Amino acid sequence: MGDRAGAPRNICFLEKEIGYVFHHRGYLDEALRHSSWVNENKQYGLCSNERLEFLGDSVLSVVTSEFLFDFFSDHPEGDLTKLRADIVCTRSLAGFAKSVGLGDYLYLGNGQEALNGRRQDKLLEDAFEALVAAIYLDSGKDLDRVKDFLLPFIRREVEKILSERPIIDPKSHLQEIVQEARGLLEYEIVSESGPDHDKRYVCEVRIDNNPMGRGEGTSKKKAEIAAAEDALQNYIVE
Repeated sequence: MGDRAGAPRNICFLEKEIGYVFHHRGYLDEALRHSSWVNENKQYGLCSNERLEFLGDSVLSVVTSEFLFDFFSDHPEGDLTKLRADIVCTRSLAGFAKSVGLGDYLYLGNGQEALNGRRQDKLLEDAFEALVAAIYLDSGKDLDRVKDFLLPFIRREVEKILSERPIIDPKSHLQEIVQEARGLLEYEIVSESGPDHDKRYVCEVRIDNNPMGRGEGTSKKKAEIAAAEDALQNYIVE
């Protein structure tokens, strides 16, 4: 295949930036090929990075979800979903790509070059997802190796998000509000059902002996969190 037009840097520099040396360079080349280049160079019979982008999106989601699940062990699903959305959004992924200079190595068609495609966030997001998939495949689908690459980005982004918008779990939030009002906060498991391997608990939260919220969960802790969320949404916030 011919040289990458407008991509002056040797691919070895990119491998150094990302901390991963490819065993099969074909995966990396594919991750760097934008559809605009493929359409203008059909004589090579090569595919763009769109299939790798599809796979990388899922791999990224799995690694991010696992990290958030372990790191924020006391937070409900809603908090984790919002955090994950912030981490895998176009702005964040494009930022990851820019931090390793990924745009400098892309195969772009003349039209995209003219449009400064190497700096376009959506294009960089797609290329970063394709790069994740390329590492995943080249490493023999070794998620641990992918984590070595991804987790530093994810940790930095989480720190940035939390510095801008601290996350307080529902029980702590409710506790702060009740303490400020000098009230009494209590949780009580009012019922449980199901076999031992699939228990369901219902919790009621009371403020000054008045029922203020109910929640259900597969553990007492989860039921308490759900009850606190209910109290915050239905009584406190409104």
